[in-house]
Amino acid sequence: MTDRDDPGTIGRRVQHLRAERGLTQKQLAEPAYTPAYISTLEAGRVRASDEALRHIAERLGVAYDELATGRPAHLATDLRLRLTEAQRTLATGAAEEAAGQYAALLVEAEGHELPDVQAVALLGLGECAIDTGELAAARLYFERSEQALADAPLPARVPALRGRAVSHYLAGELRYAVYLLESTLDELNRGGLHDPDALLLLYASIIGPYMDMGAQARAAQAAEFALALAPQSQDPALVARMHRSVARTLLAEGRIAEADASLVKAAELYRTLQLRTELANCHWMRGYVSAQNGELERAEGELREALAMLTAKRAALYSSQVAVELADVLHRRGKSDEAAAILEDVLNDLSSERGALHSAAAHRLLGIIAEDARDTDAAEEHYVRALSLLERAGAAGDLADLCRLLGDLLRRTGRVEAALDAYRTGLGHRTSPGTTTLGPAPAQPPL
Repeated sequence: MTDRDDPGTIGRRVQHLRAERGLTQKQLAEPAYTPAYISTLEAGRVRASDEALRHIAERLGVAYDELATGRPAHLATDLRLRLTEAQRTLATGAAEEAAGQYAALLVEAEGHELPDVQAVALLGLGECAIDTGELAAARLYFERSEQALADAPLPARVPALRGRAVSHYLAGELRYAVYLLESTLDELNRGGLHDPDALLLLYASIIGPYMDMGAQARAAQAAEFALALAPQSQDPALVARMHRSVARTLLAEGRIAEADASLVKAAELYRTLQLRTELANCHWMRGYVSAQNGELERAEGELREALAMLTAKRAALYSSQVAVELADVLHRRGKSDEAAAILEDVLNDLSSERGALHSAAAHRLLGIIAEDARDTDAAEEHYVRALSLLERAGAAGDLADLCRLLGDLLRRTGRVEAALDAYRTGLGHRTSPGTTTLGPAPAQPPL
């Protein structure tokens, strides 16, 4: 059964359009139907068949969908065209402009009861809110997008699920973020739902939470899976623009189905473009591993590549994470001034309400740089500020390490009692449960 209005609503619509065109019931009915049938239909006493509605739509000079649903002709295609425009705007980093486009689309989709368009618009609003650091609003948008897709297969719901997980992660709720991502990966892989885009999105997104929780082995594995799944595209933005232009031409010629096909390809390419941005996490992971192995030159190259993939206006919280790692490598390579400048930029972009973990990491490293420069007052100030941020986020492992750094500094400056207090606090965090208790790793994809 088609998704169309009730017989009474359709009957009134037929009567209105017929009168508007100056047709009699007989003229509308001929040659396939009788005037009595049209009269009964207009009164809402019969549910017209699809065949009858197509005949009447042709006689009235309107599209079948417009007659059956009341939606303007080509509405769905027009909305899809505007959705790809909003995706393009977001992909170029203009989050606030994109949010306005998505909001307008959401109003129209709700007015015409188009749940698929509602879900995409809500997803876009969530992505815009993440880019601008409005994490609570982002979470609500993603939840509403999931609800709009409640009856859809799991791969279709993955972008909204992933968005919700990322909003929890960026708010410092690491354990719940990992739970959401791992449970979704497990359900996809164990259920044989091996959608490459869905898996890539999840694996790329789980790297950051794994790293912040100290699960480096799982982070490295996720990065390798993501890179193996990554779709190949020379220039997705360029090809997507081509498909959008083609769609406009086809629409002007009335070739709706072909225009739809071009718009679907454009939307897929914009998603690919966003996934390529997500893959910055994979370069970051490789840089981290290289740094751990002492390969600092290679680490610097990978981390700079990750930063280059994150545009200046997009995803400040992601780029801050990479910037802190790059600053650490630069400091270890003797480029402390450049490292400090990068860290100050990170702190200027973030606040204690958003990106607490990254702000804490920046303060911790600035403390180490200050210590190396024998500026103990500045070092202590940075350590204390980092401590406050980590306590708020509940990152126990990082707290223990920071307490050790602070204790060592206090001991070297002759404040033994204060140093002992810092060490005791650190031991307390070290012996308490960490930010998460990881269960079995999720099932792996067939690569």
